[in-house]
Amino acid sequence: MLTLLHNATIVNEGRVFVGSVTIDGDKIAQVTEGHTQVPTTDPTAPRMAIVDAQGLLLLPGVIDTHVHFRDGGLGDNPAGTFESESRAALAGGVTSVVDMPNTNPPTVSLEALERKEAMAAATSAVNYGFMLGATNTNLDQLLSLPPERYAAIKLFLGSSTGNMLVDNAGVLDRLFAESRKLIVAHCEDERVIQANLHNFKLEYQGTPSEQASLHPKVRNTEACFLSTYHAVERARRYGTRLHIAHLSTATELSLLSNFDLGQKKITAEVTPNHLWFDDRDYAQLGNLIKCNPAIKSNDDRLALWAALEDGLIDTIATDHAPHPLEAKQRPYFDAPSGIPSIQHSLQMMLESAYATPLDEAERNAMLTLVVQKMCHNPAQLFGIEGRGYIRHGYKADLVLVAPRAETVTRQSLHYRCGWSPLEGQTFHTSISQVFVNGRPSSADDPGHGEPLRFGC
Repeated sequence: MLTLLHNATIVNEGRVFVGSVTIDGDKIAQVTEGHTQVPTTDPTAPRMAIVDAQGLLLLPGVIDTHVHFRDGGLGDNPAGTFESESRAALAGGVTSVVDMPNTNPPTVSLEALERKEAMAAATSAVNYGFMLGATNTNLDQLLSLPPERYAAIKLFLGSSTGNMLVDNAGVLDRLFAESRKLIVAHCEDERVIQANLHNFKLEYQGTPSEQASLHPKVRNTEACFLSTYHAVERARRYGTRLHIAHLSTATELSLLSNFDLGQKKITAEVTPNHLWFDDRDYAQLGNLIKCNPAIKSNDDRLALWAALEDGLIDTIATDHAPHPLEAKQRPYFDAPSGIPSIQHSLQMMLESAYATPLDEAERNAMLTLVVQKMCHNPAQLFGIEGRGYIRHGYKADLVLVAPRAETVTRQSLHYRCGWSPLEGQTFHTSISQVFVNGRPSSADDPGHGEPLRFGC
């Protein structure tokens, strides 16, 4: 059966225009520009479902290339499962995800990858792919795997949840020299972090001053800049494709260029959380916004926004990382790092177009920027085939967004962990309808996602 999304405001490939999209099966069959009349029913024509999308934004489905769904494929996890977190993604207009390797067991081998693929095939509400993790000991196997099997190599240059720190210089040199895949790096200098952690624990652990506001001091600007500097230097030395995950400081931006994405070998990502929160928010939210790298100053936040608009930062991804609320309520040094955010990432970014008065040109520029960084660029950078754009022949992964206020409540959350630092926040937009592979889907009525296909 055909589906017609009629007279929507389409945001795609740098333009905002009124038009209609016809879906045939799981693909986009036609994109028509301009206002049109609702087609009259022809008894001899194929059946067509007509969705009146007048006044709604129509975007490509969001591709989130940095999620931690916590599911290694071996059983239950109190923080999240692929089923629960993919439903939350779907509720937020995210139609494709790339999951990180620091699960239990870690995704550092073909066997572990195949286990997660089977698990996702059975449970995922959205399309899925996986990164393989580098370790100090798995390089031979990692480099021998077919590069089209996985999205990228995840490299932890600073310890984080499910510690997979790679700190062997010889391993790093060989990885950067021989990798045929994009390397996605978590950049924080471990020596700086451990020295800061030691000193702050001596001073504050067990006292009333043991607060989450210490986090940007433990995982400080120096730790981020040093690690990113050395990663970029190594990538330039070997001509490696390197993607810096979750940038958090203004100083790191000096290491990046604003060439077109297709001309870059060194690229960067930012999360909605690092664009939304700053260190003033620790007073109210505490460990709920504790994440690695830390959320830092308002000056850093504003610099990240400017870099996103200038082209120094190429993609937006959530680093969605749920933890049970009980764990986040522990004292600062014992509480895990990570923020559940995928259900509201698109709305967080669309606030930039709707929260303050803008003229039509300014609003359209912001809308096209959000779609570029959340849909087009992730598909291009990771070589994701047939998705990320509203184009004839592409998979019909689409999101309709209504200009309607919506308040985040605990009851509205689909995360298994059941909480969000955004509870009580009212957005100016809401997700009206989501199509995954041509099927209208929702968190309460999901279809099945498909494996993403990656170019080398």
